[in-house]
Amino acid sequence: MNRRPALLAAATLTAAAFFSLSACGGGSDDSKDSDKIAGAENDVPKSASPSSSASDDGIDRPEIKLPKDVKDVFEGSGTGDAKKDAVLEDNARRISSVTEAVTVDAKSHPALKFYSAGDALLSAANHVQGFQKKNKSFVGATRYYDRKVTFLKDGAAAVTYCMDATKTYPKDRKTGKVDRSIPSSAQDYSFYNTRLEKNEDGVWQTTAVLTTTAAKRCMP
Repeated sequence: MNRRPALLAAATLTAAAFFSLSACGGGSDDSKDSDKIAGAENDVPKSASPSSSASDDGIDRPEIKLPKDVKDVFEGSGTGDAKKDAVLEDNARRISSVTEAVTVDAKSHPALKFYSAGDALLSAANHVQGFQKKNKSFVGATRYYDRKVTFLKDGAAAVTYCMDATKTYPKDRKTGKVDRSIPSSAQDYSFYNTRLEKNEDGVWQTTAVLTTTAAKRCMP
């Protein structure tokens, strides 16, 4: 059993239907195995969560606030290449925007729409609604590592990375009870291949996500 479901590569829920909902809660997701992403060529240190509100690029970004018992940990953010670092920062913000939408009760989650578009927005909406339907959430730290950027011929970027969810635990939103009895397993390791496109505001939005769960390349 995996502690947290992987983010879907595609979704059936419309974004409009999701964003008409008033709050977030727990879920289920299936994954699709693929190391390729549309438009991407097959090329395939530790830091805490990225700055969610402040930025030196002058972009007015929505604030992302996670609960005290929830943390996203990103490794390999400082590559020394300013353009790659900008892509990785928006990739990290996108991940945390999904985490926020799952774990924080709020009428709206502007960061989710700010950092996701197209199929990736639909998959994120479906992912979050899955948690809502089961009235679930999670606590703990999720680690993201082996993060790599490849710039594509059409101007987009492909970001690949691993996720380790062995230190996260499911939470019942109604009772607040956290289940720490679930043992870690191969299902807690996922590999992501994502496509990001820079919008007119200068934000690298994630537009497509492909996921492999129980990814051997991500296991210790």
